[in-house]
Amino acid sequence: MLKSQNIRQKASEMDPLRLGAGWKIEDLGKPQVIIESTFGHSHPGSAHLDVLVEAAFCGVMDKEGKPAKYFVTDICDGQAQGHDGMNYSLPSREYITDMIELQVGATPFDAGVFISTCDKGIPAHLKAIARLDMPVVMVTGGIMKAGPNMLTLEQIGMYSAKHARKEITQEEFTSFKHNACPSCGACSFMGTAATMQVMSEALGLSLPGTALMSATSRDIEDMARRAGEHALKIIELDLRPSKILTMKAFENAIMVHAAIAGSTNTLLHLPAIAHELGFEIEPELFDQIHRKIPYILNIRPSGFYPGEYFWYAGGVPAIMEEIRDYLHLDVLTITGKTLGENLEDLSNSNYYEKCNQYLKETGVKKEDIIKTVENPIQNKGAVAILKGNLATEGAVVKHAAISKKMHDVVLIARPFDNEEEALDAVLTKKIRPGEAVFIRYEGPKGSGMPEMFYTTEAIASDPELIEAVALITDGRFSGATRGPAIGHVSPEASEGGNIALVQEGDLIKIDIPNRILAIVGVNGELKSEEEIESILLARRELWVKPEPKYSKGVLGVYTKLAVSPMKGGYME
Repeated sequence: MLKSQNIRQKASEMDPLRLGAGWKIEDLGKPQVIIESTFGHSHPGSAHLDVLVEAAFCGVMDKEGKPAKYFVTDICDGQAQGHDGMNYSLPSREYITDMIELQVGATPFDAGVFISTCDKGIPAHLKAIARLDMPVVMVTGGIMKAGPNMLTLEQIGMYSAKHARKEITQEEFTSFKHNACPSCGACSFMGTAATMQVMSEALGLSLPGTALMSATSRDIEDMARRAGEHALKIIELDLRPSKILTMKAFENAIMVHAAIAGSTNTLLHLPAIAHELGFEIEPELFDQIHRKIPYILNIRPSGFYPGEYFWYAGGVPAIMEEIRDYLHLDVLTITGKTLGENLEDLSNSNYYEKCNQYLKETGVKKEDIIKTVENPIQNKGAVAILKGNLATEGAVVKHAAISKKMHDVVLIARPFDNEEEALDAVLTKKIRPGEAVFIRYEGPKGSGMPEMFYTTEAIASDPELIEAVALITDGRFSGATRGPAIGHVSPEASEGGNIALVQEGDLIKIDIPNRILAIVGVNGELKSEEEIESILLARRELWVKPEPKYSKGVLGVYTKLAVSPMKGGYME
Protein backbone atom coordinates (compact mmCIF):
# COMPACT_ATOMS: atom_id res chain seq x y z
CA MET A 1 0.00 0.00 0.00
CA LEU A 2 1.20 3.51 -0.80
CA LYS A 3 2.28 5.52 2.22
CA SER A 4 -0.33 8.18 1.50
CA GLN A 5 -3.11 5.61 1.44
CA ASN A 6 -1.92 4.00 4.65
CA ILE A 7 -2.04 7.39 6.35
CA ARG A 8 -5.59 7.98 5.08
CA GLN A 9 -6.69 4.87 6.93
CA LYS A 10 -5.08 6.06 10.15
CA ALA A 11 -6.10 9.74 9.99
CA SER A 12 -9.79 10.09 9.34
CA GLU A 13 -9.48 13.88 9.08
CA MET A 14 -7.15 13.59 6.09
CA ASP A 15 -9.81 13.23 3.39
CA PRO A 16 -12.12 16.07 4.46
CA LEU A 17 -9.18 18.43 4.94
CA ARG A 18 -7.79 17.57 1.51
CA LEU A 19 -11.22 18.16 -0.03
CA GLY A 20 -11.44 21.47 1.80
CA ALA A 21 -8.13 22.48 0.20
CA GLY A 22 -9.58 21.96 -3.28
CA TRP A 23 -8.82 18.30 -3.96
CA LYS A 24 -11.38 16.21 -5.80
CA ILE A 25 -12.69 12.95 -4.41
CA GLU A 26 -10.97 11.01 -7.21
CA ASP A 27 -7.64 12.63 -6.23
CA LEU A 28 -7.65 11.06 -2.76
CA GLY A 29 -6.71 7.59 -3.95
CA LYS A 30 -3.99 8.66 -6.38
CA PRO A 31 -0.23 8.51 -5.68
CA GLN A 32 0.56 11.75 -3.89
CA VAL A 33 3.61 13.82 -4.85
CA ILE A 34 4.89 16.83 -2.94
CA ILE A 35 6.39 19.55 -5.12
CA GLU A 36 8.76 21.32 -2.77
CA SER A 37 10.45 24.50 -3.94
CA THR A 38 12.26 27.62 -2.80
CA PHE A 39 10.04 29.81 -4.97
CA GLY A 40 9.73 33.38 -3.74
CA HIS A 41 10.40 36.91 -4.89
CA SER A 42 13.62 36.86 -2.90
CA HIS A 43 16.27 36.76 -5.63
CA PRO A 44 16.82 35.76 -9.29
CA GLY A 45 17.43 32.12 -8.38
CA SER A 46 13.97 31.67 -6.89
CA ALA A 47 11.75 34.28 -8.55
CA HIS A 48 11.13 32.12 -11.62
CA LEU A 49 10.60 28.78 -9.92
CA ASP A 50 6.80 29.09 -9.96
CA VAL A 51 7.02 28.36 -13.69
CA LEU A 52 8.97 25.16 -13.04
CA VAL A 53 6.67 24.22 -10.16
CA GLU A 54 3.68 24.51 -12.48
CA ALA A 55 5.44 22.44 -15.15
CA ALA A 56 6.27 19.70 -12.64
CA PHE A 57 2.68 19.89 -11.33
CA CYS A 58 1.34 19.25 -14.82
CA GLY A 59 3.80 16.40 -15.30
CA VAL A 60 2.51 14.63 -12.17
CA MET A 61 -1.09 15.16 -13.30
CA ASP A 62 -0.29 13.78 -16.75
CA LYS A 63 0.72 10.47 -15.15
CA GLU A 64 -2.39 10.25 -12.95
CA GLY A 65 -0.73 11.39 -9.75
CA LYS A 66 -1.90 14.10 -7.35
CA PRO A 67 0.66 16.89 -6.83
CA ALA A 68 0.72 19.33 -3.93
CA LYS A 69 2.79 22.54 -3.86
CA TYR A 70 4.84 23.38 -0.78
CA PHE A 71 7.31 26.26 -0.38
CA VAL A 72 10.28 27.13 1.83
CA THR A 73 11.88 30.24 0.31
CA ASP A 74 15.63 30.61 0.57
CA ILE A 75 17.76 33.73 1.04
CA CYS A 76 20.25 35.24 -1.38
CA ASP A 77 23.93 35.16 -0.46
CA GLY A 78 24.52 38.10 -2.78
CA GLN A 79 21.98 40.28 -0.99
CA ALA A 80 23.42 39.17 2.36
CA GLN A 81 26.93 40.38 1.43
CA GLY A 82 28.56 43.30 3.20
CA HIS A 83 26.49 43.20 6.39
CA ASP A 84 25.52 40.80 9.19
CA GLY A 85 22.90 39.23 6.98
CA MET A 86 25.65 36.91 5.72
CA ASN A 87 25.74 35.30 9.18
CA TYR A 88 22.33 33.80 8.38
CA SER A 89 23.43 32.17 5.14
CA LEU A 90 24.90 28.82 6.20
CA PRO A 91 22.41 28.38 9.08
CA SER A 92 19.58 28.83 6.56
CA ARG A 93 20.63 25.52 4.99
CA GLU A 94 19.83 23.77 8.25
CA TYR A 95 16.48 25.46 8.78
CA ILE A 96 15.24 24.89 5.22
CA THR A 97 16.08 21.21 5.69
CA ASP A 98 14.23 21.14 9.00
CA MET A 99 11.17 22.88 7.56
CA ILE A 100 10.92 20.37 4.72
CA GLU A 101 11.21 17.54 7.24
CA LEU A 102 8.37 19.12 9.23
CA GLN A 103 6.16 19.43 6.15
CA VAL A 104 6.75 15.90 4.87
CA GLY A 105 6.79 14.35 8.33
CA ALA A 106 3.44 15.87 9.28
CA THR A 107 1.73 14.99 5.99
CA PRO A 108 3.51 12.07 4.29
CA PHE A 109 3.71 11.79 0.52
CA ASP A 110 4.68 8.93 -1.77
CA ALA A 111 7.34 10.86 -3.69
CA GLY A 112 8.59 14.35 -4.34
CA VAL A 113 9.87 16.78 -6.91
CA PHE A 114 12.25 19.24 -5.23
CA ILE A 115 13.01 22.47 -7.11
CA SER A 116 15.73 24.97 -6.19
CA THR A 117 18.55 26.93 -7.75
CA CYS A 118 20.98 28.54 -5.36
CA ASP A 119 23.69 28.36 -2.73
CA LYS A 120 21.75 27.07 0.27
CA GLY A 121 18.50 25.99 -1.36
CA ILE A 122 20.04 23.08 -3.25
CA PRO A 123 22.20 21.79 -0.35
CA ALA A 124 19.17 22.05 1.94
CA HIS A 125 17.03 20.10 -0.52
CA LEU A 126 19.72 17.45 -0.91
CA LYS A 127 20.06 17.16 2.88
CA ALA A 128 16.28 16.83 3.21
CA ILE A 129 16.17 14.20 0.46
CA ALA A 130 18.86 12.19 2.25
CA ARG A 131 17.19 12.61 5.65
CA LEU A 132 13.68 11.69 4.51
CA ASP A 133 14.83 8.81 2.26
CA MET A 134 11.70 9.08 0.14
CA PRO A 135 11.69 8.83 -3.67
CA VAL A 136 12.52 12.33 -4.95
CA VAL A 137 13.72 13.73 -8.26
CA MET A 138 15.69 16.96 -7.99
CA VAL A 139 15.06 19.82 -10.42
CA THR A 140 17.65 22.59 -10.55
CA GLY A 141 16.60 26.08 -11.60
CA GLY A 142 19.21 26.81 -14.25
CA ILE A 143 21.51 29.73 -14.84
CA MET A 144 21.10 33.36 -15.88
CA LYS A 145 22.46 35.06 -18.95
CA ALA A 146 25.64 37.09 -18.78
CA GLY A 147 25.36 40.86 -19.14
CA PRO A 148 26.99 43.13 -21.75
CA ASN A 149 30.59 42.19 -22.62
CA MET A 150 30.11 38.96 -20.62
CA LEU A 151 29.57 40.92 -17.40
CA THR A 152 28.74 38.59 -14.47
CA LEU A 153 27.82 39.29 -10.87
CA GLU A 154 31.06 38.08 -9.28
CA GLN A 155 32.78 41.03 -10.94
CA ILE A 156 30.75 43.50 -8.88
CA GLY A 157 32.94 42.85 -5.84
CA MET A 158 35.96 43.83 -7.92
CA TYR A 159 34.23 46.96 -9.21
CA SER A 160 33.12 47.83 -5.68
CA ALA A 161 36.73 47.75 -4.52
CA LYS A 162 37.81 49.78 -7.57
CA HIS A 163 35.12 52.35 -6.80
CA ALA A 164 36.19 52.54 -3.15
CA ARG A 165 39.76 53.21 -4.37
CA LYS A 166 38.35 55.82 -6.83
CA GLU A 167 39.62 53.85 -9.84
CA ILE A 168 36.21 54.00 -11.57
CA THR A 169 33.48 56.63 -11.47
CA GLN A 170 30.11 56.37 -9.74
CA GLU A 171 28.43 56.29 -13.17
CA GLU A 172 30.58 53.36 -14.31
CA PHE A 173 29.96 51.49 -11.06
CA THR A 174 26.20 52.07 -11.33
CA SER A 175 26.17 50.79 -14.91
CA PHE A 176 27.94 47.58 -13.87
CA LYS A 177 25.46 47.03 -11.04
CA HIS A 178 22.46 47.62 -13.28
CA ASN A 179 23.58 45.11 -15.92
CA ALA A 180 25.19 42.25 -13.99
CA CYS A 181 21.97 40.22 -13.55
CA PRO A 182 19.99 40.44 -16.81
CA SER A 183 17.69 37.48 -16.07
CA CYS A 184 16.57 34.97 -13.48
CA GLY A 185 18.59 31.86 -12.61
CA ALA A 186 21.81 31.18 -10.73
CA CYS A 187 24.58 33.74 -11.14
CA SER A 188 26.48 33.07 -14.35
CA PHE A 189 29.74 31.66 -13.00
CA MET A 190 30.83 28.44 -11.31
CA GLY A 191 30.00 29.72 -7.83
CA THR A 192 28.25 27.73 -5.14
CA ALA A 193 24.81 27.87 -6.80
CA ALA A 194 26.13 26.57 -10.13
CA THR A 195 28.42 24.05 -8.44
CA MET A 196 25.62 22.57 -6.35
CA GLN A 197 23.38 22.26 -9.41
CA VAL A 198 26.20 20.25 -10.95
CA MET A 199 26.58 18.21 -7.74
CA SER A 200 22.88 17.31 -7.77
CA GLU A 201 23.25 15.76 -11.20
CA ALA A 202 26.65 14.24 -10.43
CA LEU A 203 25.19 12.50 -7.36
CA GLY A 204 22.52 10.94 -9.57
CA LEU A 205 19.47 12.74 -8.15
CA SER A 206 18.65 14.94 -11.18
CA LEU A 207 17.70 13.80 -14.65
CA PRO A 208 20.83 13.49 -16.83
CA GLY A 209 21.95 16.60 -18.70
CA THR A 210 19.75 19.04 -16.78
CA ALA A 211 22.14 21.00 -14.54
CA LEU A 212 22.70 24.66 -15.48
CA MET A 213 20.29 24.85 -18.38
CA SER A 214 19.38 28.41 -19.36
CA ALA A 215 16.81 29.58 -16.80
CA THR A 216 14.90 31.50 -19.48
CA SER A 217 14.68 28.65 -22.01
CA ARG A 218 11.78 26.42 -22.95
CA ASP A 219 14.11 23.47 -22.37
CA ILE A 220 14.11 23.92 -18.61
CA GLU A 221 10.31 24.00 -18.43
CA ASP A 222 10.16 20.79 -20.46
CA MET A 223 12.68 19.23 -18.09
CA ALA A 224 10.60 20.16 -15.03
CA ARG A 225 7.54 18.58 -16.62
CA ARG A 226 9.50 15.42 -17.34
CA ALA A 227 10.64 15.38 -13.71
CA GLY A 228 7.00 15.52 -12.58
CA GLU A 229 6.19 12.59 -14.84
CA HIS A 230 9.23 10.71 -13.58
CA ALA A 231 8.09 11.05 -9.96
CA LEU A 232 5.42 8.43 -10.63
CA LYS A 233 8.03 6.04 -12.01
CA ILE A 234 10.27 6.29 -8.96
CA ILE A 235 7.26 5.45 -6.78
CA GLU A 236 6.85 2.21 -8.75
CA LEU A 237 10.59 1.48 -8.48
CA ASP A 238 10.67 2.49 -4.78
CA LEU A 239 13.85 4.31 -5.76
CA ARG A 240 14.95 5.78 -2.46
CA PRO A 241 17.94 8.11 -2.07
CA SER A 242 19.75 5.61 0.15
CA LYS A 243 20.04 3.36 -2.91
CA ILE A 244 21.58 6.18 -4.94
CA LEU A 245 23.66 8.21 -2.48
CA THR A 246 26.42 5.67 -1.87
CA MET A 247 30.06 6.47 -1.19
CA LYS A 248 30.77 5.75 -4.85
CA ALA A 249 28.21 8.39 -5.85
CA PHE A 250 29.88 10.94 -3.59
CA GLU A 251 33.27 10.05 -5.04
CA ASN A 252 31.86 10.63 -8.53
CA ALA A 253 30.55 14.03 -7.44
CA ILE A 254 33.93 15.01 -5.99
CA MET A 255 35.64 13.95 -9.23
CA VAL A 256 33.30 16.20 -11.19
CA HIS A 257 33.93 18.95 -8.63
CA ALA A 258 37.66 18.67 -9.29
CA ALA A 259 37.18 18.79 -13.05
CA ILE A 260 35.03 21.94 -12.94
CA ALA A 261 37.01 23.80 -10.21
CA GLY A 262 33.85 23.97 -8.13
CA SER A 263 33.14 26.18 -5.15
CA THR A 264 34.96 25.48 -1.87
CA ASN A 265 31.55 25.60 -0.15
CA THR A 266 30.98 22.13 -1.58
CA LEU A 267 33.32 20.91 1.15
CA LEU A 268 30.67 22.05 3.62
CA HIS A 269 27.70 20.66 1.74
CA LEU A 270 28.66 17.16 0.55
CA PRO A 271 29.82 16.03 4.04
CA ALA A 272 26.60 17.46 5.53
CA ILE A 273 24.49 15.50 3.02
CA ALA A 274 26.45 12.30 3.66
CA HIS A 275 26.02 12.77 7.40
CA GLU A 276 22.25 12.52 6.93
CA LEU A 277 22.84 9.03 5.51
CA GLY A 278 24.97 7.94 8.46
CA PHE A 279 28.46 8.12 7.02
CA GLU A 280 31.20 10.72 6.97
CA ILE A 281 33.19 12.23 4.11
CA GLU A 282 36.60 13.19 5.39
CA PRO A 283 38.30 16.30 3.96
CA GLU A 284 41.25 14.12 2.93
CA LEU A 285 38.99 12.44 0.35
CA PHE A 286 38.58 15.77 -1.47
CA ASP A 287 42.34 16.23 -1.45
CA GLN A 288 43.05 12.71 -2.72
CA ILE A 289 40.56 13.00 -5.57
CA HIS A 290 41.63 16.52 -6.55
CA ARG A 291 45.23 15.30 -6.79
CA LYS A 292 44.31 12.81 -9.55
CA ILE A 293 41.48 14.50 -11.51
CA PRO A 294 42.53 17.23 -13.96
CA TYR A 295 40.82 20.60 -13.98
CA ILE A 296 39.27 21.03 -17.45
CA LEU A 297 36.44 23.60 -17.31
CA ASN A 298 37.20 27.12 -18.54
CA ILE A 299 34.36 28.87 -16.70
CA ARG A 300 34.61 31.79 -14.28
CA PRO A 301 35.78 32.54 -11.65
CA SER A 302 38.78 30.25 -12.22
CA GLY A 303 38.30 30.29 -16.00
CA PHE A 304 37.30 32.81 -18.65
CA TYR A 305 33.74 32.21 -19.92
CA PRO A 306 30.41 32.92 -18.16
CA GLY A 307 28.50 30.02 -16.63
CA GLU A 308 25.73 29.91 -19.23
CA TYR A 309 28.25 28.45 -21.70
CA PHE A 310 28.69 25.31 -19.59
CA TRP A 311 25.47 23.59 -20.67
CA TYR A 312 25.95 24.79 -24.24
CA ALA A 313 29.22 22.80 -24.27
CA GLY A 314 27.45 19.64 -23.08
CA GLY A 315 27.14 20.23 -19.33
CA VAL A 316 27.75 17.56 -16.74
CA PRO A 317 27.58 14.64 -19.22
CA ALA A 318 30.35 16.22 -21.33
CA ILE A 319 32.54 16.58 -18.23
CA MET A 320 31.80 12.98 -17.25
CA GLU A 321 32.72 11.72 -20.71
CA GLU A 322 36.10 13.42 -20.39
CA ILE A 323 36.84 11.87 -16.97
CA ARG A 324 34.94 8.66 -17.73
CA ASP A 325 37.90 6.38 -16.97
CA TYR A 326 37.92 7.60 -13.36
CA LEU A 327 34.18 7.41 -12.62
CA HIS A 328 32.16 4.62 -11.00
CA LEU A 329 29.88 3.98 -13.95
CA ASP A 330 27.95 1.23 -12.15
CA VAL A 331 26.24 3.54 -9.62
CA LEU A 332 22.44 3.68 -9.64
CA THR A 333 20.78 7.00 -10.54
CA ILE A 334 17.31 8.53 -10.32
CA THR A 335 16.50 7.21 -13.81
CA GLY A 336 16.58 3.67 -12.46
CA LYS A 337 19.61 3.08 -14.66
CA THR A 338 23.31 3.23 -13.97
CA LEU A 339 25.45 6.26 -14.71
CA GLY A 340 27.09 4.39 -17.57
CA GLU A 341 23.70 3.59 -19.10
CA ASN A 342 22.61 7.22 -18.79
CA LEU A 343 25.71 8.43 -20.62
CA GLU A 344 25.12 5.88 -23.34
CA ASP A 345 21.50 6.98 -23.71
CA LEU A 346 22.55 10.63 -24.06
CA SER A 347 25.13 9.74 -26.69
CA ASN A 348 22.43 7.99 -28.72
CA SER A 349 20.00 10.90 -28.41
CA ASN A 350 20.12 14.45 -29.79
CA TYR A 351 21.24 15.88 -26.43
CA TYR A 352 24.69 17.06 -27.51
CA GLU A 353 23.37 18.38 -30.82
CA LYS A 354 20.81 20.50 -28.96
CA CYS A 355 23.45 21.89 -26.59
CA ASN A 356 25.87 22.64 -29.39
CA GLN A 357 23.21 24.50 -31.36
CA TYR A 358 23.15 27.08 -28.58
CA LEU A 359 26.95 27.06 -28.50
CA LYS A 360 27.18 27.94 -32.19
CA GLU A 361 25.28 31.16 -31.50
CA THR A 362 28.08 32.29 -29.15
CA GLY A 363 30.83 31.79 -31.71
CA VAL A 364 32.80 29.78 -29.15
CA LYS A 365 34.00 26.20 -29.66
CA LYS A 366 33.34 23.39 -27.19
CA GLU A 367 37.06 22.78 -26.70
CA ASP A 368 37.44 26.41 -25.60
CA ILE A 369 35.13 25.67 -22.67
CA ILE A 370 35.71 22.00 -21.82
CA LYS A 371 39.29 20.91 -22.26
CA THR A 372 40.44 17.31 -22.56
CA VAL A 373 42.09 15.17 -19.91
CA GLU A 374 45.13 15.04 -22.21
CA ASN A 375 45.23 18.84 -22.52
CA PRO A 376 43.73 20.18 -19.26
CA ILE A 377 43.87 23.65 -17.78
CA GLN A 378 45.92 22.07 -15.01
CA ASN A 379 46.82 18.47 -14.26
CA LYS A 380 45.18 18.42 -10.84
CA GLY A 381 41.89 19.60 -9.40
CA ALA A 382 41.43 23.05 -7.94
CA VAL A 383 41.12 22.34 -4.20
CA ALA A 384 43.67 21.33 -1.58
CA ILE A 385 43.38 20.55 2.13
CA LEU A 386 46.13 22.18 4.18
CA LYS A 387 47.17 21.12 7.67
CA GLY A 388 49.71 22.18 10.27
CA ASN A 389 49.87 23.85 13.66
CA LEU A 390 47.62 26.63 12.37
CA ALA A 391 44.92 24.19 11.19
CA THR A 392 45.27 20.85 12.93
CA GLU A 393 41.90 19.67 11.58
CA GLY A 394 42.49 21.25 8.19
CA ALA A 395 41.82 24.27 6.00
CA VAL A 396 40.62 24.66 2.41
CA VAL A 397 42.28 26.50 -0.46
CA LYS A 398 41.18 26.80 -4.11
CA HIS A 399 44.69 26.89 -5.54
CA ALA A 400 43.54 27.02 -9.17
CA ALA A 401 42.64 30.66 -8.57
CA ILE A 402 45.98 31.53 -6.93
CA SER A 403 49.16 32.72 -8.59
CA LYS A 404 51.97 30.14 -8.51
CA LYS A 405 54.00 32.79 -6.69
CA MET A 406 51.79 32.20 -3.64
CA HIS A 407 52.01 28.40 -3.60
CA ASP A 408 55.07 28.27 -1.33
CA VAL A 409 55.65 31.41 0.74
CA VAL A 410 56.27 32.71 4.23
CA LEU A 411 54.18 35.76 5.10
CA ILE A 412 53.88 38.16 8.03
CA ALA A 413 50.64 37.85 10.04
CA ARG A 414 48.15 40.74 10.26
CA PRO A 415 45.30 39.40 12.44
CA PHE A 416 41.81 40.93 12.69
CA ASP A 417 38.88 39.74 14.80
CA ASN A 418 36.23 40.76 12.26
CA GLU A 419 35.95 41.33 8.51
CA GLU A 420 35.05 45.02 8.68
CA GLU A 421 38.43 46.02 10.12
CA ALA A 422 40.30 43.76 7.71
CA LEU A 423 38.49 45.15 4.68
CA ASP A 424 39.19 48.71 5.74
CA ALA A 425 42.89 47.89 6.17
CA VAL A 426 43.06 46.44 2.66
CA LEU A 427 41.20 49.30 1.00
CA THR A 428 43.24 52.00 2.78
CA LYS A 429 46.57 50.38 1.84
CA LYS A 430 47.46 49.44 5.42
CA ILE A 431 48.11 45.91 4.18
CA ARG A 432 51.38 45.55 2.31
CA PRO A 433 52.80 42.85 0.01
CA GLY A 434 54.22 39.92 1.94
CA GLU A 435 51.53 39.93 4.62
CA ALA A 436 48.82 37.42 5.59
CA VAL A 437 45.49 38.97 6.54
CA PHE A 438 43.72 36.91 9.21
CA ILE A 439 39.97 37.21 9.78
CA ARG A 440 38.95 35.09 12.76
CA TYR A 441 35.99 34.40 15.05
CA GLU A 442 33.93 33.98 11.89
CA GLY A 443 33.51 30.18 12.01
CA PRO A 444 30.21 28.32 12.53
CA LYS A 445 30.30 28.72 16.30
CA GLY A 446 31.72 32.23 16.13
CA SER A 447 29.20 34.01 13.93
CA GLY A 448 27.54 31.44 11.64
CA MET A 449 30.44 31.19 9.18
CA PRO A 450 29.83 34.11 6.80
CA GLU A 451 31.63 34.61 3.49
CA MET A 452 34.59 36.99 3.25
CA PHE A 453 33.81 38.00 -0.33
CA TYR A 454 34.41 41.73 -0.16
CA THR A 455 37.83 41.34 1.45
CA THR A 456 38.93 38.68 -1.03
CA GLU A 457 37.83 40.87 -3.94
CA ALA A 458 39.58 43.90 -2.44
CA ILE A 459 42.81 41.88 -2.44
CA ALA A 460 42.23 40.17 -5.80
CA SER A 461 41.40 43.46 -7.56
CA ASP A 462 44.55 45.18 -6.28
CA PRO A 463 47.45 44.38 -8.65
CA GLU A 464 49.92 45.16 -5.86
CA LEU A 465 48.39 42.56 -3.51
CA ILE A 466 46.90 39.74 -5.60
CA GLU A 467 50.20 37.89 -5.96
CA ALA A 468 51.70 38.96 -2.64
CA VAL A 469 49.02 38.77 0.10
CA ALA A 470 46.97 35.85 1.46
CA LEU A 471 43.68 35.93 3.33
CA ILE A 472 43.33 33.24 6.02
CA THR A 473 40.08 32.74 7.92
CA ASP A 474 37.95 30.33 9.93
CA GLY A 475 35.05 31.73 7.92
CA ARG A 476 34.34 30.76 4.34
CA PHE A 477 34.44 32.24 0.86
CA SER A 478 32.01 32.92 -1.91
CA GLY A 479 32.04 30.48 -4.78
CA ALA A 480 33.07 33.51 -6.82
CA THR A 481 36.29 33.94 -4.87
CA ARG A 482 39.56 34.27 -6.74
CA GLY A 483 43.01 35.05 -5.49
CA PRO A 484 45.00 33.80 -2.47
CA ALA A 485 42.32 32.78 0.01
CA ILE A 486 42.46 30.01 2.64
CA GLY A 487 39.29 29.27 4.61
CA HIS A 488 37.50 26.83 6.91
CA VAL A 489 40.51 26.90 9.27
CA SER A 490 39.73 24.33 11.96
CA PRO A 491 39.47 24.30 14.91
CA GLU A 492 37.96 27.76 14.64
CA ALA A 493 39.03 30.68 16.81
CA SER A 494 35.98 30.73 19.08
CA GLU A 495 36.73 27.09 19.99
CA GLY A 496 40.33 27.88 20.88
CA GLY A 497 41.91 26.87 17.59
CA ASN A 498 45.43 28.14 17.09
CA ILE A 499 44.15 30.76 14.65
CA ALA A 500 42.95 32.59 17.79
CA LEU A 501 46.55 32.71 19.06
CA VAL A 502 48.13 34.31 15.99
CA GLN A 503 49.77 37.65 16.78
CA GLU A 504 51.00 40.58 14.71
CA GLY A 505 54.37 39.76 13.18
CA ASP A 506 54.10 35.97 13.33
CA LEU A 507 55.56 34.20 10.30
CA ILE A 508 53.05 32.06 8.41
CA LYS A 509 54.12 29.32 6.01
CA ILE A 510 51.83 28.41 3.12
CA ASP A 511 53.04 25.39 1.17
CA ILE A 512 50.30 24.18 -1.16
CA PRO A 513 52.28 21.39 -2.88
CA ASN A 514 53.05 19.85 0.51
CA ARG A 515 49.67 20.84 2.00
CA ILE A 516 51.10 22.87 4.89
CA LEU A 517 49.64 25.83 6.79
CA ALA A 518 51.71 26.66 9.85
CA ILE A 519 53.07 29.30 12.18
CA VAL A 520 56.85 29.09 11.73
CA GLY A 521 58.13 32.24 13.41
CA VAL A 522 57.50 35.08 15.83
CA ASN A 523 58.28 38.80 15.47
CA GLY A 524 59.72 38.14 12.03
CA GLU A 525 62.15 35.48 13.30
CA LEU A 526 61.95 31.81 12.30
CA LYS A 527 61.57 29.31 15.17
CA SER A 528 61.77 25.54 15.52
CA GLU A 529 58.60 23.45 15.81
CA GLU A 530 59.33 22.89 19.49
CA GLU A 531 59.76 26.61 20.11
CA ILE A 532 56.52 27.42 18.30
CA GLU A 533 54.68 24.78 20.33
CA SER A 534 55.98 26.29 23.57
CA ILE A 535 55.03 29.82 22.47
CA LEU A 536 51.51 28.73 21.57
CA LEU A 537 51.09 26.99 24.94
CA ALA A 538 52.08 30.19 26.70
CA ARG A 539 49.66 32.24 24.59
CA ARG A 540 46.87 29.76 25.27
CA GLU A 541 47.24 30.35 29.00
CA LEU A 542 46.33 34.00 28.40
CA TRP A 543 43.54 33.36 25.87
CA VAL A 544 39.99 33.96 27.08
CA LYS A 545 37.14 32.22 25.30
CA PRO A 546 34.76 34.95 24.09
CA GLU A 547 31.12 35.10 25.09
CA PRO A 548 28.80 33.76 22.36
CA LYS A 549 28.03 36.44 19.78
CA TYR A 550 24.44 35.18 19.59
CA SER A 551 22.46 33.72 22.48
CA LYS A 552 18.92 33.54 21.07
CA GLY A 553 17.05 33.06 17.83
CA VAL A 554 18.18 30.93 14.93
CA LEU A 555 21.78 32.12 15.15
CA GLY A 556 21.83 31.37 18.86
CA VAL A 557 20.77 27.79 18.18
CA TYR A 558 23.07 27.35 15.19
CA THR A 559 26.23 28.75 16.79
CA LYS A 560 25.61 26.54 19.82
CA LEU A 561 25.09 23.30 17.88
CA ALA A 562 27.23 23.68 14.74
CA VAL A 563 30.11 21.27 14.15
CA SER A 564 33.51 22.05 12.64
CA PRO A 565 33.72 23.42 9.07
CA MET A 566 35.81 20.40 8.11
CA LYS A 567 32.90 18.14 9.10
CA GLY A 568 30.34 20.17 7.17
CA GLY A 569 29.13 22.86 9.57
CA TYR A 570 25.83 21.05 10.22
CA MET A 571 24.02 21.17 13.56
CA GLU A 572 24.44 18.25 15.92
